[in-house]
Amino acid sequence: MEALTTVREVSTAAGVPLHRQLFLVLHDEIDRGVLAPGDALPTEQTLCDQFGVSRITVRRALADLAEQGYIERRQGVGSFVRAHGASNADLAGRSYLDGLRQAQFETEVEVVELDSRRPPRAIAEALGAPGELLHIVRVRRQRRTGEPLIVSEAWLPADLADTLTESALLAEPLYELLGEAGVVVDRVRHEITAEIAGPRNARLLDTAIGAALLRVNRLVFVAGVAHHHLSVLLSPSRSRVLLSQTGAELESIDGLAFAHDVRREPR
Repeated sequence: MEALTTVREVSTAAGVPLHRQLFLVLHDEIDRGVLAPGDALPTEQTLCDQFGVSRITVRRALADLAEQGYIERRQGVGSFVRAHGASNADLAGRSYLDGLRQAQFETEVEVVELDSRRPPRAIAEALGAPGELLHIVRVRRQRRTGEPLIVSEAWLPADLADTLTESALLAEPLYELLGEAGVVVDRVRHEITAEIAGPRNARLLDTAIGAALLRVNRLVFVAGVAHHHLSVLLSPSRSRVLLSQTGAELESIDGLAFAHDVRREPR
């Protein structure tokens, strides 16, 4: 097989384990269609030579790809790309709450932190809440494998503390508990950003310090007023953010905007 189009040596200077870097390179080639379903991957020795890594590193990367369903390893034959990922066609007609219900069905939750504290300045300003708020950090794990998929952090009014207890959060999803408490959401503002994993989030998501993460911030409005803030962290090697809009929504571009934080250098 010809060399991969992204051939380059992975580097220890990247701050990400070598096997994870190789996993991401091969994952990208599969996702982009450079390696199509049924294609054979280069041999282990070829990958060692192309990327300047050991055979152990290559085997760990291939094992991770196989575990996540991207490739099939055939003893004595080699590794082959599998058809991977559900069709996006089933997004049509699905609501935001449908997605939350699906996540609830496929995952199990762990409450990592539950306390009252002052939020970061940006969140305090967005909520107009200078005092302490109820603070909740949860990890959602794939129900079958226990692999961490989502780290969520919520900042809510302190008077919900008696409703949002640890036992309640383990038994029901947050949006259902809020609904039972009479919280009726009328609007959600979403912000999608990227960041580098620090020690805490790297540990919670079982990824390397310095790995790229996706963050989805949700500012939730009730009766026209900002009510609570929910932030979700995802590893792009395991998760995607999917958006679905109708033709009418595309015509109006309602609710979709791009913000650019660019500082001009003085001339």
